[in-house]
Amino acid sequence: MTDAETKLWFALRDRRFANFKFRRQVPIGPFVVDFVCYGARTVIEVDGGQHADSSTDRWRDQWFTANGFRVLRFWNNDVLGNLEAVLTAILAAVREPLREDT
Repeated sequence: MTDAETKLWFALRDRRFANFKFRRQVPIGPFVVDFVCYGARTVIEVDGGQHADSSTDRWRDQWFTANGFRVLRFWNNDVLGNLEAVLTAILAAVREPLREDT
């Protein structure tokens, strides 16, 4: 794990984060995600600069969305420099029910 992933994992693990259960480095379909909360159907990816404007990441996000997950992406420097804002965004997402498109 990167430094940013390690820092975020310390905040999410062992139900420390609002009692939500997160797992790390989880295979889902053809991908391995950084973190997932199955209860909230939320995938979290922590990315470095190599992911800027990545068509592969867009395709991954579309796959997860089509399979009932929401995807949150955060830059490494955001996790390392402003973890509180990242956690606030994650909390808002996992508390919000997923909408099913009809």
